[in-house]
Amino acid sequence: MWRKVTLPPNVEEIRDVVFSRVGNRSLRLNIARPKEPPSEPMPVIVFIHGGGWRKGSYKGPQNYPFAAKGYFTINIEYRLSTEATFPAQIHDCKAAIRWLRANAEKYNINPDRIGVWGLSAGGHLAALLGTSGDVPELEGEGGYEGFSSRVQAVVDWFGPTDISKIGGGHNNLNSPLCMLVGGPLDEKADLVKMANPITYVTPDDPPFLIIHGENDHVVPFSQSVLLYNALRKAGVEATLIRVENADHGFRPNPPGATVKPSREEILKLTMEFFDKHLKK
Repeated sequence: MWRKVTLPPNVEEIRDVVFSRVGNRSLRLNIARPKEPPSEPMPVIVFIHGGGWRKGSYKGPQNYPFAAKGYFTINIEYRLSTEATFPAQIHDCKAAIRWLRANAEKYNINPDRIGVWGLSAGGHLAALLGTSGDVPELEGEGGYEGFSSRVQAVVDWFGPTDISKIGGGHNNLNSPLCMLVGGPLDEKADLVKMANPITYVTPDDPPFLIIHGENDHVVPFSQSVLLYNALRKAGVEATLIRVENADHGFRPNPPGATVKPSREEILKLTMEFFDKHLKK
């Protein structure tokens, strides 16, 4: 979906900025922002990559279209499950949000207009950021502890939301979910509950846009339905878009079928959602 995306002429990139240190480990992010930033502080969009929490990179071009539209954007690194088990991943994501607020003046950004999005495992972490703002046990010690980790808008593309109900072969020891929590799901019930975005849903959560393929064989569509229902029950603004004929990653399923809305339309919907909630 992103291979043909190149850096727009009006966007500049700053690579490998260290935003946190955990022990001897440095965590990095890539910035994409307008070459000529506006006089007013910019709204922010944070992208969190997927890869089953065990692979993936912060070096992708996912944020380029948003930077071209006037957003300050970052694509963040987090410790993978091959390096550290949960809650290390959300600790790192929250450290990135706090880093943004600590550096708001330096980068001319609006600390009250931070949106986050991700896909698959990144969608899970984005949703968890949205529902667990300032939950002490998920903050970690990645720096800038005096700043809030709350976000103002969330886009979740086909992320797990209630790991205990995902089913399938996800309880196998080598599955991404078991690697995330460091053991069989039924033996890590407390950690599984802690990792579920649905655990922390409260009425003060930010608006959510959830987009998921109806024929997703990796993360069932029902996972997004669970989060959507929980958010709406709590009175949170939430929209769920069911993508017809789409598998994980919005790939056609069945093969050759027409995916509706298209990938281009999905990206447009994501842009419109952030514009609505971050460019007030």
